[in-house]
Amino acid sequence: MQTVTLNNGVKMPILGFGVYQIPDAEECENAVYEALSAGYRLIDTASGYLNEEAVGRAIKRSGIPREELFITTKLWIQDAGYESAKLSFAKSLKKLGLDYLDLYLIHQPFGDYYGAWRAMEELYHEGKIRAIGVSNFLPDRLMDLIVHNKVVPAVNQVETHPFLQQTDNAAFMKEQGVQIESWGPFAEGRNNLFSNEVLTGIAAKHNKSVAQVVLRWLIQRDIVAIPKSVRKERIVENFDIFNFELSADDMTQIALLDTGESLFFSHRDPEIAKRLGNWRVEL
Repeated sequence: MQTVTLNNGVKMPILGFGVYQIPDAEECENAVYEALSAGYRLIDTASGYLNEEAVGRAIKRSGIPREELFITTKLWIQDAGYESAKLSFAKSLKKLGLDYLDLYLIHQPFGDYYGAWRAMEELYHEGKIRAIGVSNFLPDRLMDLIVHNKVVPAVNQVETHPFLQQTDNAAFMKEQGVQIESWGPFAEGRNNLFSNEVLTGIAAKHNKSVAQVVLRWLIQRDIVAIPKSVRKERIVENFDIFNFELSADDMTQIALLDTGESLFFSHRDPEIAKRLGNWRVEL
C-alpha cells in the first residue's frame, strides 16, 4: 500500500474505505470486513454516520493486528465544544472497541470547533489520537484555525472528484503542510460520471473501470481517497489500482472536466449552515 506522510510523521494509507450512507449495521459490518479482507487498512467513519459499532465489529472479526490499521472517525457539530468533544471522542472509541484512534476529524466547520480543537489537541498530546484534522474546511477557515492554535491539522477531508478537483485548495493545503483527502471521489455518480466519455475512453485504454481511473487520478495527485461500496466485487475492484499509471495526457484530459463547483452544497450558504447546525443525531 502506498502511503502519505502527515505533518507529524505519521504514515497514512493513500487508499482507504469509507462507510458514509451505510447505516444498516449488518451491511456495514460485512462491507468493512470485505474491505479489510481485500487489503484495505484505512477505514473512515464518523459519529454522524451511526455505524461506528458495526465498523468496530468488522475490525475485531478481521483479526488484523491493530497496529496495521488506520482508523478515522469524526466529531459531529452537536458535540463541538471542549467538554462535549471529549465525551464524544470517548463514545466513539468505545463503539469502535479501540484504545486509540489514528485520525480524528472535526466533521464540519460549524459550532464551537475551537473548543473542540483544544480538546483534540489535549487528546493528541496524551497519545489517544495519532493525528488530528478537519473536514470541509475552506482555506479561510483552515488558515484561521492554524493561526490561532498550536497543532496544525494533519488532514482536511473535502469534496474532491473530477468535476470539483480542488486544484488551488490542494496547493494551499500543501503549502500549510495539510494532507488533502477526498470524500465523494465518484461524486456519487452525479453528472453521469460513470458514463463520461473522457473517463470511459481512458478506462478502455487501460483496460480498467471508470472508478479505477478516478481513484488512480486521485492518488497520482497525492490525494487520499476513501471510496465506498457494499458490493464485494466493487470493493475488490476499487483496490486494484496500483498496477497501472495514467499518462500526462490522461491527467490533462481529466483536468478539463473540472467545473469548480460543488455537486452537493456550499459551506458558505447560510441555509446549509443552519440546516447542518440544527441536525441532531442519536449518538
